[in-house]
Amino acid sequence: MNRVGTAVADSRETVEQWGRFELVLEGPQEGNPFQDVRLSARFQYRNLTMEAEGFYDGDGVYRVRFMPDRPGVWRYVTRSSSPELDGHTGEFTCTEAGEDNHGPVRVKGRYGFAYEDGTPYMPFGTTCYHWTHGGNTAQEELTLQSLADSPFNKVRMCLLPTRDMPPPLQTVFAGSSPEDLDRTRYNPAFFRHLEHRLEDLLKLGIEADLVLFHPYDKGWWGVDNMEAQQDEMYLRYCIARLGSYRHVWWSLCNEFDFNKFKTVADWDRLLQLTQRFDPYQHLRSIHNGTKMYKSSNLYDFTKPWITHQSIQHWDAELTSQWRLTAAKPIVIDEISYEGNSSRRWGNISGRELVHRFWEGASRGGFVGHGESFIDRETRAWISTGGRLYGESTARIAFLRRILEEAPPEWIESPGEGSWRLVYFGRRQPGSHWLELPAEGDYQVELIDTWEMTILPLEGLFRGRCRIGLPGRPQMALRARPAGAGSTEGGERG
Repeated sequence: MNRVGTAVADSRETVEQWGRFELVLEGPQEGNPFQDVRLSARFQYRNLTMEAEGFYDGDGVYRVRFMPDRPGVWRYVTRSSSPELDGHTGEFTCTEAGEDNHGPVRVKGRYGFAYEDGTPYMPFGTTCYHWTHGGNTAQEELTLQSLADSPFNKVRMCLLPTRDMPPPLQTVFAGSSPEDLDRTRYNPAFFRHLEHRLEDLLKLGIEADLVLFHPYDKGWWGVDNMEAQQDEMYLRYCIARLGSYRHVWWSLCNEFDFNKFKTVADWDRLLQLTQRFDPYQHLRSIHNGTKMYKSSNLYDFTKPWITHQSIQHWDAELTSQWRLTAAKPIVIDEISYEGNSSRRWGNISGRELVHRFWEGASRGGFVGHGESFIDRETRAWISTGGRLYGESTARIAFLRRILEEAPPEWIESPGEGSWRLVYFGRRQPGSHWLELPAEGDYQVELIDTWEMTILPLEGLFRGRCRIGLPGRPQMALRARPAGAGSTEGGERG
């Protein structure tokens, strides 16, 4: 590497595939380096080149982070508006990914997901908006332990503060109060803490769905009505700083249509900028608001810069319609929360939430979890994390196990392939005509989604079959080719 003494490469001699290479540079501190200095590095592997933007980390330190996507020798050269940072060269070796490293999550087919190496992935997400903002280490560690013991493999979490949250220890921007917040400078300490928690999530195998904007500031911090240039700078900084984490998703905004300072055209522009600035093309979407049980205004997910549908709606039966409207994976990130909040979105029962999970899954979508118990020791999970108290978590884990036993292609045509899942919801029929292929034998199982039992039915089935049912709600049938899975032992959980 040239210019010895002003640049430091990653201390490791090698970097794992889909890991993180980091180049550290010393540069100018005068003025506003966050805004005034441009830095990037061009990385080359054979004939492939990728450009990653750098960022200012305070105290004269600049960093460029890069996620290599294939093993071999990578070479780089920096480019900068500052002579001190321009023209640094070097190389590193990328090794094969480790056993637990499957790469970023990508869209697979039309309606599914998989890791970059082809390993199937199904999002079983939860919401913990500000679990990293309170400065309570014990609470954060409890949140991580709760996640480790749960079925959840994705967490929706916000970067920006809200008006009604307890005063955060630190914010994204420099300053400690709404009066002195400087939206042209960022707070490296905030990001370092966030990165520490991102590392914790990565070790747990949990995707971090980062919510970049929201409408909950209401003019207090001044972060929901920033100028277009400030929005763009903030977006670029987040992508440069966090994009090299392989488990990051970009959720551009929560309840975008509730922000009255921005138009759909503004969100289009920001999503296109996200696509342009992100060299790794992480998953991108935007989440709509809803007047609960009255109306909902979804973004147009057919637009090419959107990778998947991130939806807020209370009715999972609409999954079938959304699949026809946009041939992209459906994640109902907010379908109401189990809890006892006074708000309609936060006081459904665990049984109702489990019903909505099954309704969405049986139609080829994925549903997200949240808890909003306002009178518990660690407060509402959706706000601050802590401990999970609800009845739905264990039942969601049961559903996840069932879906993970399915062939990956089931999501493309639920109800039509060799693996079938029929959910009866709130209905309680005494029997059901099950339409199976005329060729081949199938085993059929009766599933109680609440009691978490699976009862194999006697015999083998094919063609059109009349299946007797117990006449109670929230039951399901699973049909699989004979021999596809063991049904020995009768009823099981």
